Amino acid sequence: MDMVWIAIGVAALLITVLAMGTWVFAALVIAAMGSLWWLGDFGLDRIGLIFSRILYRAGNSWELSAIPLFILMGELIFRSNVSERLFKGLTPLTRPLPGGVLHTNVFGCALFAAVSGSSAATTATIGKITTRELASRGYDRNLSIGSLAGAGSLGLLIPPSIVMIVYGVQAEVSISKLFMAGVVPGLLIALLYSGFIVLRSMLQPQLAPRQTGSEVGIWQALTLLTPVVALITIVIGSIYSGIATPSEAAAVGVAATLGLLILERQLTLPLLLDALKGTLVSATMVCSLLVTAMLLSTAMGYLHLPRELAAWIAAQQFTPMALLMALAVFYIVLGLFLDGISITVMSLPITLPIVILAGFDPLWFGVFLVIMVELGQITPPVGFNLFVLQGMTGENIGRVAWASAPFFLLMCLAAALISVWPQIALWLPTLLAG
Repeated sequence: MDMVWIAIGVAALLITVLAMGTWVFAALVIAAMGSLWWLGDFGLDRIGLIFSRILYRAGNSWELSAIPLFILMGELIFRSNVSERLFKGLTPLTRPLPGGVLHTNVFGCALFAAVSGSSAATTATIGKITTRELASRGYDRNLSIGSLAGAGSLGLLIPPSIVMIVYGVQAEVSISKLFMAGVVPGLLIALLYSGFIVLRSMLQPQLAPRQTGSEVGIWQALTLLTPVVALITIVIGSIYSGIATPSEAAAVGVAATLGLLILERQLTLPLLLDALKGTLVSATMVCSLLVTAMLLSTAMGYLHLPRELAAWIAAQQFTPMALLMALAVFYIVLGLFLDGISITVMSLPITLPIVILAGFDPLWFGVFLVIMVELGQITPPVGFNLFVLQGMTGENIGRVAWASAPFFLLMCLAAALISVWPQIALWLPTLLAG
C-alpha cells in the first residue's frame, strides 16, 4: 500500500479512537493492533507474539524505574512546607529587582523543577504560595498568573525531567546527557522570563509596587533555601559526578527527601500514604503511555512508515530550518489537544528518523522537543498548567491563557535561539563528557 495512504490510515484510526473518548493508552494499543491487522495484513497470533516481546522488554527496562521514583520525590516535597520556605527565602533576594517579588515565580519554579521533574507539580507547589502572596501585595494579576504558568513549565526541561526520561528511553539517547543538555536552555528561559518582568515593571511601575521591609534577612533567607539546594546538589551531583545513573539518582533523591522530612519532623503516615497514592496514579499513567507507544512505534516499523516517510522528506530537499519550522508548528498543534507525555510517545516514531536524516543531533532534538512540549502546557484547551492555575486562582481559562501569552512567545524565542545556536544545549554535555 502507498506510504501516504498508510499514514492517513494510521492517523485516521488513532484520531477516531481518541475522539470516541478512549483513554490514550488504550487508543495507542487499538491503533497499533488495527494498523497491523488492517493495513499490514498481519494475523492476530503474529501481532500477539510481537507485542508480548515488546511488553517483556519494556517491563524489564531499568531506565523506567526512575520515573516513579522522581514522581515520589516531587509528591513528598509537594506535601511538605518546602514551598513555603522557598518563597520566604527568595523574597528578600528578589525584592531589590524591578518587578520585586514577582521573580519568586520564576526562581522558585526553576529551583523546584530541579527536584520535581513535573510541570504540573512545579506549578501547583509554587503557585499555592505565590498566587496568594502576590495578590495580597498588590501585584498585577495577569503578570502574576502568566509568569507562574510559563515558569511552571520549566519542570519539564530543568533536570530531572520525566519527559526527558521518556524521550531518552524511546530515542535510545543517554538520559544523563539529556539532563545536562536541559540545564542551560532551562536557565535561558528563566532569564528571558525575568527579563520580561523587569522590562514590564520599568515601563509600567504600577504593575509591581515597590515593597518595603523584609520578613527575613539575607542570611536567614539562604538558610531557608538550604534544603532545596541540598536536594538539588545530591540528585544532580550524583549523576554528573558519575556516582549514580539517573535511575540510581532517583532512589538517592527519594532517600534524601525522606531523610529531610524526618529531620524536620514532617514525615507522617498520612503524608507518606498520600504521596504514594499520587505516585501510583501518575507513574501508572506515564509508564502505560510509554509502553503502549512502543507498540505503536513497532507497528509503524513493520509497516515501513518511518523509513518511507523519512525518504520522502529527504526527496523534498527541505532546508534544516524549514523542517524545524514545520515540526514546531506540528508540535504546537498537538499541544492544543494532548499532554506532553502523549505528544512525545506518539510523535517520536515518526519525527525522530526524519530529524536524524536531516543531520540534527538527537541529543539536541530532545531539548527542542521538550520546549515544544512545554508550549503545550500553556496553550488551551488542554494546557495542564492553565487548568492548575484556573483551579488555584478561580479565574476563567480564557484570562489565564491570555496572561500566559507573552511567556508562550518568550518560549518560542528560546526555541529559535537554540535552533540557531545548538551549542546552547550541547555545550554542557560536551564539556562534562570531557
